[in-house]
Amino acid sequence: MLALVNVTPLSADSLAGNYLAASQASYNNDFEAAARYYTLALADDPDNTGLMQNALLAFLSKGDLDQGLAIAQRMESLNADSQLAQLILLTDAIRKRDFAAANGFYEKGIKFSPLLDGLLQGWIYLGMGRMSDAIERFDALGGNRNMKIFSNYHKALALATVGDFEAAEKIMQGENGQPLRIGRGSLIAHIEMLSQLDRNDEALAIIKNALNGSGDLEIIDIQRRLQAGETLPYDFVTNASEGAAEVYLTLASVLAGDKNERFALIYGRLSEFLRPKSVAAILIVADLLNEQGQYDLAVRNFNKVPVDNPMFYSAEIGRAEALQANDQPDAAIEVLRGLSKTHKTIPTVFTSLGDALRRQSRFPEATEAYDAAIALLPEPQPNQWFLYYTRGITYEREGNWKAAEADFRFSLKLSPDQPLVLNYLGYGLVEKRIQLDEAQKMIEKAVELRPDDGYITDSLGWVLYRVGKFDEAVPYMERAVEQLPVDPIVNDHLGDVYWMVGRKLEAAFQWRRALSFAPEPADAERIRSKLEFGLDQVLKREAAESKAQ
Repeated sequence: MLALVNVTPLSADSLAGNYLAASQASYNNDFEAAARYYTLALADDPDNTGLMQNALLAFLSKGDLDQGLAIAQRMESLNADSQLAQLILLTDAIRKRDFAAANGFYEKGIKFSPLLDGLLQGWIYLGMGRMSDAIERFDALGGNRNMKIFSNYHKALALATVGDFEAAEKIMQGENGQPLRIGRGSLIAHIEMLSQLDRNDEALAIIKNALNGSGDLEIIDIQRRLQAGETLPYDFVTNASEGAAEVYLTLASVLAGDKNERFALIYGRLSEFLRPKSVAAILIVADLLNEQGQYDLAVRNFNKVPVDNPMFYSAEIGRAEALQANDQPDAAIEVLRGLSKTHKTIPTVFTSLGDALRRQSRFPEATEAYDAAIALLPEPQPNQWFLYYTRGITYEREGNWKAAEADFRFSLKLSPDQPLVLNYLGYGLVEKRIQLDEAQKMIEKAVELRPDDGYITDSLGWVLYRVGKFDEAVPYMERAVEQLPVDPIVNDHLGDVYWMVGRKLEAAFQWRRALSFAPEPADAERIRSKLEFGLDQVLKREAAESKAQ
């Protein structure tokens, strides 16, 4: 049962305090604190099913499924009306492979959502040995156009589970020449089906298209085994419990893509509950925790991936990102440096290391990491434009404009009209006061592509300022400040533009605002000079100093 029975009862004030603390923790996605405070609140009000519901959600989110199950059982004994409690109890029945008990929830009329119910009950029927009913359930769900891809996918997995690889693979071929794909897992499942049918050549062709220059070690290992003539075992989903785990993983992936992280996390945790060693479930849960700011829990999940698993490097990159986000940049860099020594052939490892170093303004080291990543690329692909863009940034910050410009232009060659690259290159040309016509066209294109990006809008205003079109610059700079109201550089730029069109009081106001937002020391000194002497005098002094050099 719950770990509540030995807790000393609390006063009403303490109950209210614990409830408020738990509610605030839940609001902040602090699942561990929420679980702790709801437990304390329940000690004083042990039959409060509303508190139990909230505690259940907290324990499930933090990954304590045993405690969550105990709460669900308690709620069941109190006849509480809770879909979440019912779902956990149903899932526990699947975990125990008591599929008749699991189906009993549906027989008594429980409903969660059409997609979840259809997929889950299909696998429950398979677990009961009712394959015809399972296929019929999947097919019924496929009558809904929005659900068809999911029902077809799980129908294919179910057929493969019972050894009908030919029918399963036919479904995975998809429609109109487009293979059925729901994330990376569906690719692996399809490859295993083809190998079971002695069609390794087709499996290799699929892999060739999927890899596209990536360093996915698991797929690369599968490719090597197929090339050696090995028949891969079909172990993607081997029974109904694993099929149900894949249902939850499917829903977690869909909801994560829709930015519905709370429910995605619940489904991810239920997938882990059914299949604790599933690296796919471990990683999606860790990523969701990262996105919700629960970095310690994310690190804990990333650490579940075994060192000898092909996806270990991906888990380590995720762990480093969590450490970085949790204000532990040195620890993040240490993780990535260690990974770069054990996984020397994966470009993503060095790209991630470069990114971590760049964020700490360690530009020469970042450039070195990006160099290593680029050296590992057999042939640059369009989707690798960002790597050249980020190396260009480090070159620019090191003062090597020639190398930076070359990388920016190569990035655009790989993937034309990338607004970030157009903006950075255009802004750099403006600051160098060279090729201003080209710079203006680049930034205008970037604004067209990303009109709500304040930094890009600022760049267009700034290039107009640089070419002396002050009146034209004003509306762009004003819009940039609306988009980035607390950015010191953007406010400083608006002040300069206002000065040039004679709005000197407003210019001074913007410069003071810029100072209030903690600009870099050199920028702050220049702003103070403008406030004291005016922009005209500052520009004259800078021109004289430049000429003297």
